[in-house]
Amino acid sequence: MDDQCHPIPHYTLPRLPYAYDALEPYISKEIMELHHLKHHQGYVDALNKIEVELAKPPTFDYYAGRQDPEDLQDRIVLQAAFFFNIGGHVNHSLFWKNLAPHTKDGVNGGGVLREGSLEEAIVQYFGCFDRFKKTFDSATLGIQGSGWGWLVRLNLSTGGLEIVTTVNQDRLLAHFPIIGVDIWEHAYYLQYKNVKAEYLENIWNVINFEEAQMRFDEAKKLYEEGRKKSEAGSGSDV
Repeated sequence: MDDQCHPIPHYTLPRLPYAYDALEPYISKEIMELHHLKHHQGYVDALNKIEVELAKPPTFDYYAGRQDPEDLQDRIVLQAAFFFNIGGHVNHSLFWKNLAPHTKDGVNGGGVLREGSLEEAIVQYFGCFDRFKKTFDSATLGIQGSGWGWLVRLNLSTGGLEIVTTVNQDRLLAHFPIIGVDIWEHAYYLQYKNVKAEYLENIWNVINFEEAQMRFDEAKKLYEEGRKKSEAGSGSDV
């Protein structure tokens, strides 16, 4: 296979849009350095190694007229590792943008949900902002082991908001992410030990609601475009 025509994908660690100590006291510098430079970098390094292995031509047993069973098993293992690590890369890339240094003026920075369409939707679907946070934290605390808590646009057919969770590094496939919170131990244990509830309570102080608003608006735009296409398609059948 010509690598020039089919180049092997290469993944890189995204730079943080803030300093490692910028989220203190809510998330420590030590956690951020470990989380970004070790854990996320680990997913990136693993992905690049896996892509090289998957790009190699399969080994065939020409006497049996089939792919070598050991090679096939190796590729199945590689595929599972790929899905795990690509999930870790995608989820963390979203997570870093989801955070911002805590506001110093009460207006700009993390922890501030301004009036607007996202705030209105949260009130519509959860009653109030505080109830939304409690519901989100409760759902995320319910994860057995490691995973993620998400506020999502339900889907592009209804456009509603919903809180969902994913285990390990599973990606969102049928939802549009608005806010995502990492509940793996490496995201909080050095600072909060086993008190996940305190970590979740404090992380709201550094949630980047401006980023969440932009994602919400993008999801709304996609929903409207999909609705118009659906209506146009239905009209053409009449």
